[in-house]
Amino acid sequence: MISLRLINGSNIVLNSDLIEFIEATPDTVISLSTGKKMMVQESVQDVVDKFVEFRRRLGVSARGLINEPEAHD
Repeated sequence: MISLRLINGSNIVLNSDLIEFIEATPDTVISLSTGKKMMVQESVQDVVDKFVEFRRRLGVSARGLINEPEAHD
């Protein structure tokens, strides 16, 4: 779960597992796997950073989610 501010200033906590993709249009629009879209005050990079930090706190690797090359043996 990540804390964000909607464009109207309301604070929300989003289940980050529902994020399908994020666009800068120039406002940041998050499209969810449910089909819902939400516009937030944070930049695309801020949302990605919050997502990665949340996953790190869970101990889940974010490799591949932020265009990092995979290590090959």
